[in-house]
Amino acid sequence: MPILVVSNSAHSLVSEVASGITVDFSRPELAYSDIVTAIAGKNIACVLATDDSCVALCSRVARHLGLPQNSPAAALLTQRKDLSREALTDAGCNTPSYQLIEIASATAASLAIDYPVVVKPLALAASRGVIRADNDAEYQAALKRIDTILASSGQQGHVRDHLLVESYIDGAEYAVEGFVVDGEFRLLTIFDKPEPLTGPYFEETYYLTPSCLDEARKTALIGEVERCCGAYGLEHGPVHAEARLADSGPVLLELAARTIGGQCGQLIEFSMRQKLEELVIQGMCGITVPADAEAESAGVLMIPITDTGILKRVEGLTEALQTEYVRDIEVHIKPGYELTPLPEGASYLGFIFAQAPGYEQTLAALKSAYSKLRFVTQPRWELQNLGDD
Repeated sequence: MPILVVSNSAHSLVSEVASGITVDFSRPELAYSDIVTAIAGKNIACVLATDDSCVALCSRVARHLGLPQNSPAAALLTQRKDLSREALTDAGCNTPSYQLIEIASATAASLAIDYPVVVKPLALAASRGVIRADNDAEYQAALKRIDTILASSGQQGHVRDHLLVESYIDGAEYAVEGFVVDGEFRLLTIFDKPEPLTGPYFEETYYLTPSCLDEARKTALIGEVERCCGAYGLEHGPVHAEARLADSGPVLLELAARTIGGQCGQLIEFSMRQKLEELVIQGMCGITVPADAEAESAGVLMIPITDTGILKRVEGLTEALQTEYVRDIEVHIKPGYELTPLPEGASYLGFIFAQAPGYEQTLAALKSAYSKLRFVTQPRWELQNLGDD
C-alpha cells in the first residue's frame, strides 16, 4: 500500500522510505490547506497520526475526505489534561480529585486537595514537568520549577499560564494499547510497569507484555479504559492509555489517540508476531486483530537519563548485548550531546529489548543488561560574561 508521509521537519528523511510533503504543524490552518492540496485527486484509505502534535490535524483531514476518524473535539481532549478530567468526571469515570490553578496566583493556602498531590502541565507529554509534592514547601517548589519548564517549552496562552493539580493515586501502573472502531474499544495488549512509579518524578522505565494481571483486574482495567474512550467521544483509531489500579478501582492517568510512542512498538511485534504499523493500518481500515492469548513474553527498558551533563561515551555495550534473551540495544543520544533528566527532559538515552520464555526471565534480562552499561559524562560548561577588565 503506497504511503504519503506528512512531516513537520525541515530535515525530514521521508523521501528515503516513502513519498511525502513537509508542513508546519505550528500553523495548523496552513498545514491543513497544504495537505488538502497535496492529496487532491488521490485515493486515500486512511489518515493516521503518529504523535500528539498532529492528532487534531489528522482528524480534520480525515473528516474532509469523509473517512472514519475521531472528531476534533475528541482529539483535543486527549491533548488537554484539564478538559479531559472534566469530561471524565461528567461521564462518571473514576478520577482523582483535581484542581485547575493559575500559576501567577497559586499558593499553598489556595490548594483545595490534601497532600500528596501531583502537579502537571496541561499539554506537555512524556511525564515532562510532572512533579509530586508531599507538603507546602514541595508544592511551591514544584510550581516554580514547572513555570520555568513552561517558559522554555513554547507553550502559550491558557496552557502556559495554568497547571492541573491532582491527588496522588497509589497503585501499580499499566499501559493499555488498543483500537476504537465505530466507538467500540478493542484490546491489543496490556503492558505491565513492574517498577513502582511513586515520584517525585514519573519517568517510565520497564514495559512488559503480556500482563501478569489476573482476569478480574484485567477486565476492570479494560472496562475503565473503554468507558473513558466513550467519555472522550473517541470513535475510530488507535488508543494508548495509562492507568493505575487503586483500591477504588482503575483510574485513568492519560489517554492518547495514537499508538505507543517511540521504539516501544517493537514489543507488539515481538509478542504478537505482527508489526504494530500493520495492525494500526488494518485497524484504520476497519480490520482489527483480537488480543492474542498465546502472545509471547517481551519487554523493553526505556533507558533513563539520571544525571545532567554531556555524554562522552557508552561503555559495556558489547557485554550488555551478550546478555541472554536480550534482542537489541539502541542508544539514541550520541556522544557530545547534553543529557537532561526529568522533569525538564523529554527523552530517553535509548532502549533495551528482551524476549524470553517467561515474564520473570524477560525482566531479569533487561535488568542484567542495564547493569552492564556505563554512561560516562562530563559537566556542562557555561560561558559567563565577566565584563571589562
